[in-house]
Amino acid sequence: MKKIIEINGMHCEKCSSRVEKALNEIEGVAAKVNLAKQNAVVVLKKDVSDDTLKSAVEKLGFSVGEITVKKGIFG
Repeated sequence: MKKIIEINGMHCEKCSSRVEKALNEIEGVAAKVNLAKQNAVVVLKKDVSDDTLKSAVEKLGFSVGEITVKKGIFG
């Protein structure tokens, strides 16, 4: 399953790298953060709650907007 996490407050590559690292440290998560789009695409290899994902980002001082499931042929 893929999810898109909207992340507010990232201003530089260092910010996005910190968020990506924090998300990837969660067991079963493979994340790629896009600074320009202010989001992260997360591939879940096991069930991980939205609250767990949100908490990992917010611990770094960023806010999380919408978390959506990516559906479709490539989702």
